[in-house]
Amino acid sequence: MKKTISVLICLILSQFIQAQSLNTSHVTPLDDARWISSASSTDSTGGPCPIFRREFNVKQQVQKATLYITAHGLYEARINGRRVGNDYFMPGWTSYDKRLLYQTYDVTDLLQTGSSPNKIIATVGDGWYRGIYGNQQRRNNYGKDASLLCKLIILYSDGTKDSLITDGNWQNTTGPIRRSSIYFGELYDANISPQGWSAVKVDGISQVNLQPYNIEPVTKQEHFTPQRIFVSPKGEKIVDFGQNMAGWVQLRVKGHKGDTIRICHAETLDKNGNFFLVNMLHCDPTDVYILSGKGEEILEPHFTYHGFRYARVEGFKPTKNNCVAFAVHSNLQHSGTFSCSNEFINQLQHNIEWSLNGNLFEIPTDCPQRGERLGWTGDAQVIFRTAAFNRDLHLFFNKWLLDLTLDQAVTGSIPKVIPDTYSPASKGVKRGVAGWGDASTIVPMDFFTVYGDTALLQRQYPSMKAWARYELSRTDPSTHLWTDWGYGDWLAVGEQTDSVYIDQAFMIHSIDLVLQAADILHIQDPEIPAFREALRQCKLAFWNAFLTREGLLNNNTQTAYVLSLQFNLLPDSLHDRAVKQLIKLIHDNNDHLATGFLGTPYLLHVLSSNGQIDLAYTLLKQETVPSWLYSVKNGATTIWERWDAIKPDGEFDFYSLNHYAYGAVGDWLYRSVAGIQPMAPGYKRIKIEPRPGGGLTWAKASYQCRYGKIASEWRISGDHLIIDVEIPPNTEAMVVVPGKEGIMVTPGSHHFETDVTSAGSF
Repeated sequence: MKKTISVLICLILSQFIQAQSLNTSHVTPLDDARWISSASSTDSTGGPCPIFRREFNVKQQVQKATLYITAHGLYEARINGRRVGNDYFMPGWTSYDKRLLYQTYDVTDLLQTGSSPNKIIATVGDGWYRGIYGNQQRRNNYGKDASLLCKLIILYSDGTKDSLITDGNWQNTTGPIRRSSIYFGELYDANISPQGWSAVKVDGISQVNLQPYNIEPVTKQEHFTPQRIFVSPKGEKIVDFGQNMAGWVQLRVKGHKGDTIRICHAETLDKNGNFFLVNMLHCDPTDVYILSGKGEEILEPHFTYHGFRYARVEGFKPTKNNCVAFAVHSNLQHSGTFSCSNEFINQLQHNIEWSLNGNLFEIPTDCPQRGERLGWTGDAQVIFRTAAFNRDLHLFFNKWLLDLTLDQAVTGSIPKVIPDTYSPASKGVKRGVAGWGDASTIVPMDFFTVYGDTALLQRQYPSMKAWARYELSRTDPSTHLWTDWGYGDWLAVGEQTDSVYIDQAFMIHSIDLVLQAADILHIQDPEIPAFREALRQCKLAFWNAFLTREGLLNNNTQTAYVLSLQFNLLPDSLHDRAVKQLIKLIHDNNDHLATGFLGTPYLLHVLSSNGQIDLAYTLLKQETVPSWLYSVKNGATTIWERWDAIKPDGEFDFYSLNHYAYGAVGDWLYRSVAGIQPMAPGYKRIKIEPRPGGGLTWAKASYQCRYGKIASEWRISGDHLIIDVEIPPNTEAMVVVPGKEGIMVTPGSHHFETDVTSAGSF
């Protein structure tokens, strides 16, 4: 009975949250526009991309012209042959049945006045809306139509207005993009020009789910010229761009009409130097171009992208002048920097940043190269704090957390990927997974810590509670243990931590976070006493199930001890014993880590906060597998999915080489090595406590919080430890010089020196 009531409450809350987030008035600039699609049978998934056009006249001098536009699929619009905006993969990715975003562009400079007509053309690709998802081999996840919706408003200098909407006056055909799929590349035939225009189909599709696009768009950013062009032992022509990235290759080529060029993308070469595609699971990373033969042709895809460092080319001779790789990702502002005296650690920081580049792609994805590229919740929650030090995530994760709330099941369960492509509400019951669904509680609280955004925490609070209720609903009434199936400590090495242990640990942590959020928000919530009692019972159940008579854990793994210490799961009397056992497990593993996705983010924090900074540095600096620097020593330019994705003997596996989860160590580099920590939400109060060690002779970091730049730099000069800090306006900070008491400082620059000996051993 209690579980039934809980489910009903969750349903009501879910509906309320959705109504609030979607703006029940539904007034948008597109209200009088109509959805248009192709009336032709050629408009089919995986076939040619439909093109829509309309001609119009501009009567007089234009003061401002604004285009509002969205699509079912991905669109690219042009006015008078010039591209609208610099954004790609618009209208972005949400669960389109719940929320579809529209973009707003100032197109004043694209219009022409006079007797010649203006022409607006929009091409629509399958995209996430109806395209096939690689690892699921499923099409039409949100619908079958490739449709366009737009409105052009022209304000003339005399104050009068004209408007142009999508309606039955538009025409439709297909053109050179014969197919384009996010997961299966693009086929472009330059010999096929748009012709045979026909009438469009006008659809009465509801616009109730429309919302304005309000995050940083995906854009073309860094570019790379070939570092090396060579022929493999198998005779393949291969271009090495030197950096693993998400994006594509742009060509400038001349050839004959009908010449075909193929570009296949890969992350690595095998141990013999041949092109390696085994880890490109459930996708075809190949773009195909058929030349027109009309002089130099500039070729690049439109509605697909690839995760790659290497390109195998057929049909033309690559040079350093005729091909360039573009990194394509969400245009997020850089928020921080970190560097130190160890070049391998600096490369690790580089790799973290480039895995962020490749996976902060409209949503936080797991990897950019194979048939996933999905918003795995577990990956997102473990990387958030590190990502926030390196990129401004305020808008990006605000949007994703709303997507998470809207995809949350009526039971409170959280899908394992957001947007939910595995189990949409209409296609089955969603089941939550410990450590993954807990993104619904962990990310909002981390978001509040980093940005001090009370409004977001308030918005997410019902979702946080609903997830905690779901976890409690899955417990065994007799033991108070959550015994659901889960991923456990994903890809941990060595002995595995019991999934029931993982379940219980994260459930306790989520309930605790709900209670913390209620306290922060000063909410008079009648459910709080029940959550407090549930927390007590779940902790007691944890002790009964997992503590031995000797006061140790019956899950004798690094992750088990890390989580017990990080989440405060143990009686105070057993804390020191747990620290000692964790140290023993690390030493027994030859001073190497043995953690997976869920244990790794907390490992070094637990060690350094319990007097083991030297051991934390030892783990950081290990160069043999499993370790962070193993991949660095093996030439990685991004973070690997698995510690040994490339084996010590050179053999390869099918795992991704661009998978940011283990990059969560970056948070420790900023917070412990450089010592930049928030003492109050949003860095209103700051703590600077650098922790020199590991043989480093200097380290420095900066972080741009909402008040300004925070900087911390330390260096060893002779027998002196020198620390320089910068504190932004309207904040205060405590600086803790190693071996001394903390000192409160005001905004501005501050300099400190101390003897190395008094600062401790490092």
